[in-house]
Amino acid sequence: MATLRLFAQVREAAGTGSVEVAGATVGDVIAEATVMFGAGFGVLVPTCRVWVNGEPALETDVVVATDEVALLPPVSGG
Repeated sequence: MATLRLFAQVREAAGTGSVEVAGATVGDVIAEATVMFGAGFGVLVPTCRVWVNGEPALETDVVVATDEVALLPPVSGG
């Protein structure tokens, strides 16, 4: 299982900042997390950047148990 790291709004929607999630690809991990955390989480996911081990990632990228997938929503501030 890959480690899914969540930040800002997606962290709030999930109620946690980190969770172990099964999946063969980035898309699988995100889909499983959406099932786990529900529709409120799912609507935020398309706005997020996705990174694996500190590098930009695509939904089709393969992940293994030692990988860290991060969902980073857009932030604003001043």
